[in-house]
Amino acid sequence: MTPNALTIRAAPRLAVLPAPRRHAELGEGLVARARLVRRLTEVHDIALALLVAPAGYGKTTTLLEWAQHDERPFAWVALHRGDDDAEHLRASVARATDPLTGCGREFVLVLDDVQVLRSRGAIDVLTALVEDPPAGAQLVLASRCEPPLPLGRLRAHREVLELTPRDFVMTRGEAAALLEFAGAKLTAADVDALVRRTEGWPAGLYLAAVSLRDQPDTAAAIARFGGDDRVVADYVADSLLSELTAEEVTFLQRTSVLDRLSGPLCDAVLLESGSAESLRDLARANALVVPLDRTDEWYRYHGLLAQMLRAQLRRREPELEPELHRRASQWHADHGDVDAAIRHAAAAGDVRLAGDLLWANAFRYIPQGHNATVRRWLGHFTDEQVAGNAPLALVAANAHLADGDRDHAEHWTAAAARALDGMPARRRPPAIAAGVAAMRAAIARDGVQRMRDDAARAYALDADASPTRSMDRLLEGTACHLLGARERAYALLEEGSRRGVVGAPSVNALCLAQLALLALDGDDWALATELAARARSQIERFRLAAYPTMSLVLAVAALTQAQRGRIQAATEDYSEATRLLDAMDDFVPWYVAEVRIVLARAALRLSDVAGARALVEAAALAVRATPDAPALAAWLEDAATQVDAYATSAITAPATLTTAELRILALLPTHLSFREMGSRLYVSPNTVKTQAQAVYRKLDASSRSEAVARANVLGLLEL
Repeated sequence: MTPNALTIRAAPRLAVLPAPRRHAELGEGLVARARLVRRLTEVHDIALALLVAPAGYGKTTTLLEWAQHDERPFAWVALHRGDDDAEHLRASVARATDPLTGCGREFVLVLDDVQVLRSRGAIDVLTALVEDPPAGAQLVLASRCEPPLPLGRLRAHREVLELTPRDFVMTRGEAAALLEFAGAKLTAADVDALVRRTEGWPAGLYLAAVSLRDQPDTAAAIARFGGDDRVVADYVADSLLSELTAEEVTFLQRTSVLDRLSGPLCDAVLLESGSAESLRDLARANALVVPLDRTDEWYRYHGLLAQMLRAQLRRREPELEPELHRRASQWHADHGDVDAAIRHAAAAGDVRLAGDLLWANAFRYIPQGHNATVRRWLGHFTDEQVAGNAPLALVAANAHLADGDRDHAEHWTAAAARALDGMPARRRPPAIAAGVAAMRAAIARDGVQRMRDDAARAYALDADASPTRSMDRLLEGTACHLLGARERAYALLEEGSRRGVVGAPSVNALCLAQLALLALDGDDWALATELAARARSQIERFRLAAYPTMSLVLAVAALTQAQRGRIQAATEDYSEATRLLDAMDDFVPWYVAEVRIVLARAALRLSDVAGARALVEAAALAVRATPDAPALAAWLEDAATQVDAYATSAITAPATLTTAELRILALLPTHLSFREMGSRLYVSPNTVKTQAQAVYRKLDASSRSEAVARANVLGLLEL
C-alpha cells in the first residue's frame, strides 16, 4: 500500500492508522472538535461532504476524529502533486477502495488536499467520482480552496454537506482547551483577547501559545502577538504564501495597507488593472482573503495575514508603503469616504494632505461628538509636524477648545498663525485665516470687544457655505449679548443656530442656550424653556455629553427645569453641568462666569442657598477678568441679590399658612394637576387653585416650582 492511500477502520474492530499530516507539530488537532464530528456523523445519507478551509483550520484532524467515532471504515487518499494526473489519481483511489468494494458494507472515501488537483484530466476524474461514487461510499473532499466541481445541483437538492472556515473557527471553549494543552496558562480575559486576535483560527491560536512560552509578562506578550510574530510569519509563508505565484504574493503584500479591499480601490493603489479578478481568485483559493459580501465586491484580509504582509512590505519595499497609503487616501477622498482618506493620509505621514483633509472636515467631526477620533488622527504626527502645518495646528486648537483646554487651544492657534505668516500672502488660504480669527475670538484673551471683532472678521473671510460660519456667529452673537446689544445678538445667534443645526450640532446647542439666556433677560420663561429643551436634545442626539463646553447648555436646562418644578431632571443636569465645568482647565472667563451664574440661579430654585452663594463668589472672579462685559456684571449683581434675599427669607418662616393651604403645599412637588389634587382632597379644582395662589402669595413665589423651592428652604417640605 502506497503512503498516500490508506484504509482506516473505526476502533475497536480494526486499528486506526494515522493518515499523513503536514504541520502536525502545530497541534491544532489536539483539541476535540466534537461539534464538527457530530455534524459529519449524522449525515450518512448525504452523498458528498466538502470541507474547505485554509491551512491550519484542522480539516484533517476533524476527519481523523470522525473516523474514530464512525462505525464505518474509512478509505483515505492523501493527495500530493503526483496525483494531478488522471491515471495516477484513478490508481490512488482504486488502491484505497479495493479492500472495501464488493464487501457490501458502507464506507467513507476521503480525498485529502484536493487543492493539488489542477489538471483538466484530474478534475474530470474527481467530477466523475462526485457524480458516480463507488457503491456504498460516502465521498468526502478536504481542500484549501473550493474545487472546480459542478456543485450547483447537489446544493439545490441538499445532497452536499459543506464545512467552511466559519465552521472550523474555534469557540472560546475550544480555544481555551487548545491553549491549555499547549502549555499556556492564561486567564479568561487572555483567552478572549487571543480569540479576537486570531479570529478563532486554530493554527493561529496554537502559534500564539508557542509564542507565549517562557514569556515573563503574559499580558505584554499577548499585546505584542500578531501576524508579524516570527512563528506566525514563518507558518503563513510556508503554508499559505508558498502555494501562490510571485505576482499574487506581491499583490497581497502591496494591498495589505488597506483595511477593506475592492477591485477599483486596489487598481488605484497599484496603478494597474485586473484587481477584482485577483481578489476573487485569492478568495476562492482561501488564502485568508475574506469576502465581505456575496457580490465579489469587497474583501478583507484575515488580521494575522494582514499584519504579516504589512511587516513584509516594510522590510522589502519601505519606500513604497507611504505612496500606497497616499494613493489610497486620494481614492477614498474622491469617493466620499473621508474617514478612510484621513486615516491613510496620516499613515502615509503626508502632513500637507492630512492637514487639508482634517481641516476640511474638522467641523464635521468635532461639533458632532467625534473629537476623540480627531485627537487620534493628530496622534500620528509629531508636535513639530503639527506646528509647521497651519491646517493641522488649527485642527489641534479646535480639538483642545472642545475639551475645555484654553491654554493648549491658544498654543496651537499661535502656531497656526506663525505657519500662515510664513506663507506668501497670495498663497494664504482665506479659510485658514478665518480659522485663526475664529479661534482668537473663542479664546478671547483680549476681552469681549476684541472677541466680537475677531468673530466678525472670521465670518467675512469664510465662504458662505463654510460650516465654521456657525461658530463665527455664535462667538459674535455672544459677544454682542455680553456687551448689551441684545437685538444684534439675537439676529447673530439665530443665524448661528440655523447654520449649525445639521453640520455643527454642538454649536447649534450653544447658540440655542445663549438665545435662552436672551429670553430670560426679557423674563420670557416659556421661550427660554423651549430653547433650552432644543439645545439639551442635541446633546443626547449627537452624544455630546463628554464635551466640557456643553456645561452651559446643561446649566440653562437645569435652570429652566427647576423653574418648571422638574426637580429630579434639574438636579441631574445641574450635577452634570458642574462636573463638566470642573473639567475645564482655566477656560475662557466670560464662559465660566456665564455658566456659574446660571448654575447659581438654578441652585436657588433647587433650594441650595449655600451652593448658590459659592457659585456667585466664584463667578465674581471670572467677571473681574472680563471687565468689558456689562451684561455679565449685571447678571452677577442680580444673582447675588437673589441669594441674599433667599437667605434672609429663610430666617423667618411664614406663620400664616392655613391647614388647608399646607395640604395643598404638600402636593405641589408632585405632578398632580389641580383637578387631581381636588379629587384627592375632596374639594373642587377652583378651591385648589384659590388655595395654591394663597400659598404662592404667602411664600413670595410667582410659580409652583418657586413655591416648592421656597417652602423647602423654609423647612416646610422634605423633597
